[in-house]
Amino acid sequence: MDLNRIKQILSSSADIEVKYNGVSVWIDKVNEDGKTATVHLRGPNQFEERSNAEISQLIEE
Repeated sequence: MDLNRIKQILSSSADIEVKYNGVSVWIDKVNEDGKTATVHLRGPNQFEERSNAEISQLIEE
């Protein structure tokens, strides 16, 4: 995925599914480096663990 699409997803009110390493995630924000984003898992434990993901490794479903 590219940076512009990440920004579109963040500003959208739609529920857009994004996967990181085959797992469904929510994108929290784009990091200052412009190459990574902070994400967390979708689901019941969604706010427990946040990760930094390479934007290029995020896949829109």
